[in-house]
Amino acid sequence: SAQFFGAQDRKTLSRVVGNTILLTLASGLVMMVLGYFLAPWLVSLVNPPEEVAGGAVVYLQIIFLGMLGCAAYNILAGVLRGMGDSLMPLVSLVLASLINIVLDIVFVRNFRMGVAGVAWATIIAQAVSGLLCLVRLCRMREVVDVNRRTLRPDRQLLGKLCALELPAGITQAIFSLSAIIVQGLTNAMGTAVIAANVAVMRVDGFAMMPNFTFGTAATTYVGQNIGAQKPERIRRGARDLLMLALGVAGVLVACILLFGHGLIGMFTNTAEVLAIGQRGLRWLALGYLAFAVSQVLQGVMRGAGDTLIPMWISIITTVALRLPLAYLMAYLSRTPEWPNGQPDALFASLLITWVLGMVMSVAAFRLGWWRRKLPEGLRQQL
Repeated sequence: SAQFFGAQDRKTLSRVVGNTILLTLASGLVMMVLGYFLAPWLVSLVNPPEEVAGGAVVYLQIIFLGMLGCAAYNILAGVLRGMGDSLMPLVSLVLASLINIVLDIVFVRNFRMGVAGVAWATIIAQAVSGLLCLVRLCRMREVVDVNRRTLRPDRQLLGKLCALELPAGITQAIFSLSAIIVQGLTNAMGTAVIAANVAVMRVDGFAMMPNFTFGTAATTYVGQNIGAQKPERIRRGARDLLMLALGVAGVLVACILLFGHGLIGMFTNTAEVLAIGQRGLRWLALGYLAFAVSQVLQGVMRGAGDTLIPMWISIITTVALRLPLAYLMAYLSRTPEWPNGQPDALFASLLITWVLGMVMSVAAFRLGWWRRKLPEGLRQQL
């Protein structure tokens, strides 16, 4: 959508947006059905403690029932950003977060719905965020048409959209499956490690937000300038985004190293969990600088229309490297105190993966394979 918006091609942009909505609806419904019935099997993969296994299945099934709202927000927010509106996705996300918090309290404390209440609060909030983005998109009549005509399926266009978006979907699926498998290793290390890992991942989720945002910004920026036939701005913009991303990541790294104990302390007051969590954050801290580089450069590639290279980098680092590395490091670090391996293996393997992903992203960017998706004239100017 960013390229057609930059080219001011209203007709094609409208058809792309319409077919994107149809594709989101279809894929969301498929994931909803498959996920609901596969939830027990997915939970069994992580070998959770028996006392939480039942609740985990219920939670996951409800989350899958709300998959359509989650898919709608993720896809439509990306479309809006590609058309230059980054405010509405942010407003929708903030509002959804507030709704989630309020409903968590109401469902759990007042209605005593337990884990199911948390899950219902999440999917309702996601549905609201997706609906807000859809309403905003339908009201952008000055740049795009969303009506019955543009919502008609176009087989050729749907094929192109699938070819473009499928690698990104596969990448996310690989990340999720990898996380499930590593969670099995985490669970084997004991409840203290499980609790510490949850705390670390909450801090990690916050620390990762700027990196993902800069990656999205790079995709939008490059796509719009390609559509507008302004290739001279791409390298300069990519360099500036990279410097900005590294600067923000550097500040976050400093905060994590200085205040890691306090950050983990927001989620637990158990001494053992605090020690494991703080150590985990120290392992991951410098990795955020590497991840910032990867996200910006891969965002540039996606903006140029090449989603395959980022997908293969993710597959190689997440599956071929992270999984065997985590299990190998855990095996080699076994002690009488840690019979299934030390928790450092979880965090060190993730840091190594991020660094290797950065090296691969820089190499792919410099080799210029991503330019093959561009028209000949633009390719020669980059």
